[in-house]
Amino acid sequence: MPTATPPSRDVALETRVFWERFKKEIAAALLIVLLGVIAFTGYRFYADRRAAAASALLASAKTAQEYQQVILQYGNTPAAADAYLLLAEAQRSEKKFVEANATLQTFISKYPQHELASTARMAMAANLESLGKTDEALAMYQQIASAYPNSFTAPMALLSQMYILKAKNRNDDARRICETVLTQYRTSFWAGEAMQQLRLLKPSSSPAPGSAQAATVPPLLAPPPPAAPPPAPQAPPPPKKP
Repeated sequence: MPTATPPSRDVALETRVFWERFKKEIAAALLIVLLGVIAFTGYRFYADRRAAAASALLASAKTAQEYQQVILQYGNTPAAADAYLLLAEAQRSEKKFVEANATLQTFISKYPQHELASTARMAMAANLESLGKTDEALAMYQQIASAYPNSFTAPMALLSQMYILKAKNRNDDARRICETVLTQYRTSFWAGEAMQQLRLLKPSSSPAPGSAQAATVPPLLAPPPPAAPPPAPQAPPPPKKP
């Protein structure tokens, strides 16, 4: 039985028919893609130019007012993030510790994933120490060591705790901090400092056994003092000559 021959297809004719039918839709899609490419290229060019201008302005900034100018003009740029840290350092050098901590808190809120976020928290804790708020500083150092255990600031935060505990005469707690640094960060630079401080720290003195009991014995019940030994016999005087 002869096989039926499939009808012949005119590819060029079918393409032309398809184009005539959907040319408006195809042209609109191509236009949207083209506009998207142009917009992305323009944005990248604008962002690069803006970041370069911000970096140039930050490089010439030397004062707190100039750092604030970088933040105001070029927010959300890498240079603005650096400007926050430099502004906080300038405020700290002027002993404006409260203002410096406010600046650092703004930096952390805007850039929580920044690689220097833990460093900013360390600076905040140091400012609290400068304000005499050692308990708050100690709590912040503990938070840093717990939240950033794999960062380079973790052993620094632990040793900062040790110094505060040492000043409070909590030597046993300070020794435990040094031992933690030696255990968890033995290959870091701070392990040597921890070893040196561990040698200087003395364990808390404990009373000798029985000393407290002896001190509380009433005088009437205390054992009498040992009797004095009898005096040695004296030699007889020499006889008188006639």
